[in-house]
Order: sequence, then structure tokens, then C-alpha cells
Amino acid sequence: MARGDLSTQSAGQEAGFAASLGPLLILALLIAVGFTAMGSFGMVQESAKVELHLSDTALGLLQGLGAAVPLVVFSVPIGILVDRYNRVRLLVGLMLLWTLGTALTAAAPDVSTLFAARMLTGIGVTGALTAALSLSADFCRPAQRGRALLIVNLGKSLGTAAAFALTGWIFGLLAHGAVPAGLAMAPWRGAHAILAGIGLLLSLPLLALREPPRHEVEAAPNSPFRVVAAELWARREFLAPLFAGQVAVVMADAAAGIWVSPVLQRSYGLSPEDFGGWVGAIVFISGVLGSMLGGASADLGQKSSVRGGLLVGAVIAAGVGVPSALFPVMPNVLAFGAALFVLVLCGAITGLVVSVALTVWLPNELRGLSIGAFIAVAGLIGFGLAPSLVTVVSGVLGGETHLGQGLAVVGVVTSALSFLAFIQAMRRAPI
Repeated sequence: MARGDLSTQSAGQEAGFAASLGPLLILALLIAVGFTAMGSFGMVQESAKVELHLSDTALGLLQGLGAAVPLVVFSVPIGILVDRYNRVRLLVGLMLLWTLGTALTAAAPDVSTLFAARMLTGIGVTGALTAALSLSADFCRPAQRGRALLIVNLGKSLGTAAAFALTGWIFGLLAHGAVPAGLAMAPWRGAHAILAGIGLLLSLPLLALREPPRHEVEAAPNSPFRVVAAELWARREFLAPLFAGQVAVVMADAAAGIWVSPVLQRSYGLSPEDFGGWVGAIVFISGVLGSMLGGASADLGQKSSVRGGLLVGAVIAAGVGVPSALFPVMPNVLAFGAALFVLVLCGAITGLVVSVALTVWLPNELRGLSIGAFIAVAGLIGFGLAPSLVTVVSGVLGGETHLGQGLAVVGVVTSALSFLAFIQAMRRAPI
């Protein structure tokens, strides 16, 4: 092919990617709203603990099991729906579900209702992420998916950061008397009521999104489930260690996200309004940078002659994540923040690389199912086990005053497991 032909083809591909930016940005905004809703309770849980007379064990079950149950039960069915039906309509329904969960969090009179509210939020947000990743893959060419999924993951990073910064800011305003008319409730409740309204408003651009054609389909969308399951089973030697590696990363990240606020309050004497802004900034900046590095390493890795080269970035990030998991036992707040930054950075890199691997190495009809299956497993082990495991370890070490040490132990062990699993996944990659 002549140089001019190559230039024309490259220009056409870039023009095609530019045309997909609008839909990708809408998806990124939606995911940002969802992850703000899902992470908001962790920021104000100490206040809820006092009002509802909860223990650390109850909080761990509320945020861990409360997230794990809906993920395990609903992620695979939602993944199948993503592979077979209109994903944009599905996103609208899931957005309404997490908005309801956020509003119900504000009104929950007891721990049972609060548990149900957090489950609704988890179902909506994680299901929406599955649909958004599938849509992103169809809005661009395979060679551009690192960039496409980067944009969606930037939304996830923004939402995770806003769960700290925005929730902490709103909580601080309400705690100091800046209460809107008609919002006579505890600050942690009022923050969720306000977040539900803001989230619903920011989700309106979703109504302008249109379903794209599906690409790289090997089996028909309405093929019997046994056909699709057989395709997935045939790839088990690669998918099993890939899933194991990312599940271990989720364990470390989930435990950190849930317990970072209590550790800062108990071990370092800070209040939510003191650290909400800078923790949010750490989460956002490291998430953005990690997504950029993950997307770049995935796209470059596809061009490598090394088997499984797409996963090199995940292997390196998982290795660096091991020492950074010691952030809860750092001697001062500055060191705490620096180590937390590195841990979140590494998690963002591995998350983006794994997402690209699933969209590049799996046919279209397997993407939603495989992502849903991963979310189910990650929910059961990552969210369901890790937060409670921290409380168990801290109990062995001496009780609730040793929460930071328990979090560090769980983080180091799970990060080391992810490193080993990604090496195995790289060795067994399709190409």
C-alpha cells in the first residue's frame, strides 16, 4: 500500500474516532454520576454508624455484602442482556435504579433499609458499567479501544473522586448549618438526597445517545445460551488467571475505598471536611493518570510481538501496587496520601488493561457476559470478602483500634496475588 493510502486510512480512522467522542463523553459522564452515588456512603459512614449504632463489622457487611449480593445475583443476567438487547435503554433503567438507591439511602430508617438501598445503587452502577464498556467497544475500531475505554474510565475516576470530594464538601456544608429549605435531616442523609437530585439532572444527556451497530460478532445475538457459554469455557485457561488478577486488585481497592475514611478519622484525627478534598483529588488524578497509562500500554502492547503483550502494563502495575498497599500504616498524612496515590494509580492501570483485553480478545457476544461474570466474581470476593476480612484481621491484631494495620495486611496480600495471576494470564493469552 502506498504512503498516501496509509495516510488517508489513518486520517479516516482518526476522523471516525473523533465522531465517537460525543457518545463516549456521554457514557463517561453517566459512569461518573454512578460511581459518585456508589462511593458516597463510605465518606460519611462514621456519622451513620453513630446514628444507627453500628459496629465496624456491621459497616463491613453493609458496604461489602451489600455490594456483593447484587453483583453476584444480577451481574451475569445484566451481562446477557447487554449482549442481546438495546444497551442504551438498559442504561436508562439502571440509572433510575441507582438514583432510587441513593434517595433511599437518605431516607433509610434502619440498617435493613439502608442495606437494601446500597444494594440498589450497586446493581445500577455496576450494571451500567458493563453496558458502557460494551457500547464503547462498538463506537470505535479495535485498535482505538484503549483510548475509547480510557474516556469511560476517566468518568469512573471522576465519580470515585467526587464520592470523596463532593460528598465531603456537601456534608461539611450541612454539618455547619448550610441546610436548604425543606431538608431537615442529618448531614449524611442530606448529602445523599442532594446527590440523588444532582445525579438525575446530570444523567439527562443519556437520552440523546443512540445504539450503535455491533462489531466482531461470531455467534448471533439470539444464539442459545449453551453456545455462548461454550465459547466462554473454551477460553478458560486465559480468562481464569485474568479474572483472578483483577479480582485481587478489586479486593485491595475495595478495602481501601471503604476504610480510608475511618482510618483517617481514627488514626490521624481528621474529619471528613478536612480530607474529603485532597483524598478526592488523589483518587481523581491517579485514576486519570492510571487510565491514560493503562490505555497507552494496552494499545502499544497490541503491537508487540511478545505473547500477551497487551497485559504488560497490568503486570507492572500489580507489582508496584504491593508496597503501596501499606498506606494505612504510614507515619504521617503526607506519606499516607503518597502511597494511596500509587495504589489507586496501579488499580486504574490494571482495570483499563483488563477491559481492553476483554474487548479485543473476546467476540462481541461474549463481552457483556464475561464482564458481568467478572463483576459477579469480583463482587462476591472483592466487595463481599475484603471489607469484612479487614475487620477480622484487625480483630486478631487487637480490635477496632488496629483497623489501619488490618487494612495494610489485606492490601499487601491481595496485591501480591494479583501480580502472580497477571503473569499467568499473560503466558496464556490468545496472542
